[in-house]
Amino acid sequence: MLIIPAIDLKEGLCVRLLQGRKDDSTVYSTDPVATALRWQSYGAKLLHVVDLDGAFTGAQKNIESIVAIRKAVSMEIEVGGGIRDLARIDQLLGLGINRVILGTVAIEQPELVKEACARYPGRILVGIDAKNGFVAVKGWVEVTTVLATDLARRMQDAGAAGIIYTDIAKDGMLAGPNIEATAELVRSLSIPVIASGGVSSLDDIRALCRIPNLFGAISGKALYSGAIDLGEAIRIVMSHG
Repeated sequence: MLIIPAIDLKEGLCVRLLQGRKDDSTVYSTDPVATALRWQSYGAKLLHVVDLDGAFTGAQKNIESIVAIRKAVSMEIEVGGGIRDLARIDQLLGLGINRVILGTVAIEQPELVKEACARYPGRILVGIDAKNGFVAVKGWVEVTTVLATDLARRMQDAGAAGIIYTDIAKDGMLAGPNIEATAELVRSLSIPVIASGGVSSLDDIRALCRIPNLFGAISGKALYSGAIDLGEAIRIVMSHG
């Protein structure tokens, strides 16, 4: 299992939101590149970058920061947040981003997911945010009547290279991930699943390690607050595997 540090960008700064509320953000760093280099120095192999301005407005405002991070680090980078058309996917992958994450469009335009997966096999991930098992969209503002497991299977059929699964009730609350729901999703799919949301302690990392075939776990707030030491988390995973 990979431990994947998250960098959430808002107006070029590294921030964390509380439960996805755009007004409830804490600035952790004014230097995203230094932050990315720090996580790489601890041994991270993959970086998760979210353009929060993109997630809320559908228009990226952090491309400069993303490009700067890409130039600075050698680890793989996945980027999400408001990516809603092929032109943006072309742009990001053309800039050397390894994989892009589609969220809201997976519900609204499943054909776009299919088209993107056909054009870029292995490079399109789908982010599924769930609240009580149902998919939430638009930066978590709307909860749908679609079950997360159903959407995940449809995205697998569309050619998605993997699913990033977030349990919203847990995100940014340092309350521990939803182990049961995550394990159920992993069991129901053949493509990789990355857990996100609420990973707040080394015990959470150990619990996630026990889910067979879980590809990775994203942690953001806990790394910035010091609740998780990234080097230690990576060591735990290595010793487990």
